[in-house]
Amino acid sequence: MEIKADTTVCIGAGMCALTAPELFDQSEDEGTVLVLRREVPADKEDAVRRAVNLCPSGAISAT
Repeated sequence: MEIKADTTVCIGAGMCALTAPELFDQSEDEGTVLVLRREVPADKEDAVRRAVNLCPSGAISAT
């Protein structure tokens, strides 16, 4: 599974960072999503799916 993020769509809600802090953070300057690891370990896939579903702007996806 690979994470993709569109910072131009991100509204800085932070749900991704709260849901999977080992994989997401927020930019200190703009508050937008930062992907810490694009390749998701198998044991973190459920957390990534939750983060994608909770993102209010649809800025993150995982394939």
